[in-house]
Amino acid sequence: MHERQAVVFGLLVALLTIAGIGALAVYTGAVEPPFDRAFSSPKVDGVIADADAPCLAADTLPVAYNEVNVRIFNATGKGGLGAANEQVLRNRGFTISLVGNLQTPAGEAATQHSTQISFGAAGIAHAYTLAAHYKDPVLVLDDRADSTVDLVLGKNFVNLVDDELVVTDPTVPLTNPAKCVALETITPKAAYVPPAPPAEAPADAPAEDAPPAEG
Repeated sequence: MHERQAVVFGLLVALLTIAGIGALAVYTGAVEPPFDRAFSSPKVDGVIADADAPCLAADTLPVAYNEVNVRIFNATGKGGLGAANEQVLRNRGFTISLVGNLQTPAGEAATQHSTQISFGAAGIAHAYTLAAHYKDPVLVLDDRADSTVDLVLGKNFVNLVDDELVVTDPTVPLTNPAKCVALETITPKAAYVPPAPPAEAPADAPAEDAPPAEG
């Protein structure tokens, strides 16, 4: 009886030891876990969950802030964030041409990241100049012909980078993001076209002239 118990307890101790060693190996990265796999975010209407960022041409300098024309779209579902970003960016010298909401066809705002910046080939330097003011934005090349830049605030948006922490020197070339790819290898996305504003109702007909006062 005692011998049987000793054998059982010995096996249990051995199994626990092996399990502990295996867990430590996985934790330290020495062994890949059998269940490990990459996670990806799906495309959501109006935004791109994953996109290739184009590499800048060599020695591309930042653009003067007042030459960066930005359209701001709030996709957080929280009111006021678009206007708040507009105020901050205007104070920093950027030109804001539009502020609006970006929603799915179902009417529910949704993005899978904090910030997306979309731009055409003519606006790469403009987009990267703006990108310095946001933490880890998703950079998306689209087929617009001009240099305007779209800023989409996603549901995970928190705040802009503090102004004193933004590093943009007009004499120092911009830095390429990690894992950027050659511009010519990217198929541009379709540029976002905001819906047209509703037509204004005709003005009321002017009231008839009041009769002259009696003398």
